[in-house]
Amino acid sequence: MKKIFLFFLFIFFILSLICFAAGSKVYFSPQGGCQAAVISEISKAQRVIDIAMYDFTSGPIAQELVMAKKRHVMVRIVLDHSQQTQPASKSRYLLSKGCEVRIHHGLGLMHNKFAVIDGQVLLTGSFNWTFMAEQKNEENLLIMTDQGLIKQYEKQFEYLYKDSDLMKTRDLSHDFHHRPHRYSLSPVHFF
Repeated sequence: MKKIFLFFLFIFFILSLICFAAGSKVYFSPQGGCQAAVISEISKAQRVIDIAMYDFTSGPIAQELVMAKKRHVMVRIVLDHSQQTQPASKSRYLLSKGCEVRIHHGLGLMHNKFAVIDGQVLLTGSFNWTFMAEQKNEENLLIMTDQGLIKQYEKQFEYLYKDSDLMKTRDLSHDFHHRPHRYSLSPVHFF
């Protein structure tokens, strides 16, 4: 009887792994389809997209989020505080298009890189939504449908969301392109 129970337990375990693997996809960059996969998942959204992203400079992903917003999908974004002043950040563009953008001001970095779509799809990994992550960096992106994991990420997003400040429309008027750079380089002289 014990052997039969262990046999069925083993079969259940194997089937669970197969189902989990079937609901998961992995992408690698550079140029491994990470950005296209993110855009594809956003294009399928019907109700809500929750995003926690450390660095967000990708124009194509930002444009797809605006298209989702036009389809009446709620788009909520929490970004690291650095995105408020980073010249290439899509925070101001997304805010100007009606997306809800929040800035996290915790003690350290808001270094998460994940999105939950319709409570059904999780995108996570080291992949920031940037040109460099897509074209130059060694990154990874996991797309999963495991409901247990998604619930944990939803809980984390709600924590970050409540612990962040709403980006104001007055932030749109700042001219970030003409601010002095944080690090100035002195000229190099060759003799």
